[in-house]
Amino acid sequence: MTEKAPIVVFANFLSDLAVDLDAGPVLMTWAQQAPRKAWLLRPGDVFISPVPLSREFLRYVHGLTEVPPDSVSLVEVPPAGAVPLAQAVRAAGLLGHVRALAADRGAALLPTALDASAIAFARDIGVTVHPYSTVGAAEAALRMTMLLNTKAGFRETAGRLGMRLPAGRVCRRPAVEGVVRELLLDHERVVVKPDRSAGGHGMIFVSRGDLGGGACLPLEGVGGPDGLWVVEECLDVAASVSIQLAVSGSGTRVLFSGAMRTVRGSFTGYAAPLPPPVGHVRDALEAWGTALGRHLADHGYAGPFGIDALVDTAGVAYASESNIRRTATTTPHAMVSRLTAGSAAAPAWSVGKGRARRPMDFDGALARLRAARLAFDGQGGEGVVLYADAPPDGRSWRYAVIAASAGDLEAQEGALAEVLGFESR
Repeated sequence: MTEKAPIVVFANFLSDLAVDLDAGPVLMTWAQQAPRKAWLLRPGDVFISPVPLSREFLRYVHGLTEVPPDSVSLVEVPPAGAVPLAQAVRAAGLLGHVRALAADRGAALLPTALDASAIAFARDIGVTVHPYSTVGAAEAALRMTMLLNTKAGFRETAGRLGMRLPAGRVCRRPAVEGVVRELLLDHERVVVKPDRSAGGHGMIFVSRGDLGGGACLPLEGVGGPDGLWVVEECLDVAASVSIQLAVSGSGTRVLFSGAMRTVRGSFTGYAAPLPPPVGHVRDALEAWGTALGRHLADHGYAGPFGIDALVDTAGVAYASESNIRRTATTTPHAMVSRLTAGSAAAPAWSVGKGRARRPMDFDGALARLRAARLAFDGQGGEGVVLYADAPPDGRSWRYAVIAASAGDLEAQEGALAEVLGFESR
């Protein structure tokens, strides 16, 4: 982020960049995480959110970041269904209001997803798109951004860049079942992925016995009747890992790497840095990330991106997908870096979610953490941060933990689960 011009934080979780807009319910669920973008705000910034933020959460964020509440502008956009956020802003009659807040300040739009709708919105309100110098420069990067947020686009590009990939094939939907049967001749299990998918949405796992007796493959209703799918061998996975980087005019910079927590391919949490059992894959991840960063820069892209990978039980890493956008870990990492800026050493940190046995509001959850001396303390530089506001159901809490070591992380997460009354997993 720039330290000079104000930023319009544009939480456009409803985007066709990662999944098709037909997956409306999934996107609207993801949009509930928009409050976490409040951790990026600095004086003069504007925040456009698809969901309301509680006053208690905003007071909490402003207290920890030391940003005066009256120095930022919040635009809460009424729900308009499964449509891009820019369309919802227009439908609510808020375009002129946003233009007045942003254009006169020389602001730049910071979208969660760099898609065509966000670029058109930047033009409409008269601002550039961060970190590009012009809207045209952002638009020029759009083709590569869209391509590398697909499973097929990544697989083809990663192969050319020398990344190790699981055995697999790209095919159209009518051919998926035949490809699955072919790959199952050589592999015990395969994973079937729609081309445009994130967070495990639409993925299915198939074993040899699942298609016996004339059984049909239960493909999810995503991707259309002729969309692309990727079928890959299902590795014997010991760990899921990722590396996050950023491309700028000075080259590609590694931001962090860590281990993902997943359930059947769906992201449930993250811990950084990489734990010792998989620390040896860091060099491979950095080499792959640097190669992809050069490729992105050659095609005009600037900003954050990540590569996800799987580590098998033999300790070998295989690249699985790229995320050319701000991800579920980008903003928490920025928050951790900001809150621990005065620390002597880089902290260990994690994000996760737990389901409380009984609902509670934001102040109630925070009071429990403070009473147990678990809440993040700016002076001590460690503790739990409720980084995404109170969940709509009062029970499905997202949290971040900041600690001096991986061992301390584990201990704090265990204490957190007890204090907030999380159900056993």
